[in-house]
Amino acid sequence: MRRSKATVYLDPDVLRAARVHAARTGKSASDVVEDALREYLGLGLLQRIRAKADLSEDEAMKLANDELHAMRAERDRDP
Repeated sequence: MRRSKATVYLDPDVLRAARVHAARTGKSASDVVEDALREYLGLGLLQRIRAKADLSEDEAMKLANDELHAMRAERDRDP
């Protein structure tokens, strides 16, 4: 996976905790921060869902569009 460099400012206690966690798990501090951000942003959940999904990308897109149209139709019917 390609990565981009970013500069962030963290509370010293948060940075220390990330470094301690990294050392205990054998990961880099960058990996710990990235993992935490992925979970916070819900990206980890999306990856777990995709891993379990048995729909193709096209089937999933059709299902999502069908549900969106059904929701909009229902919304427009309700006063």
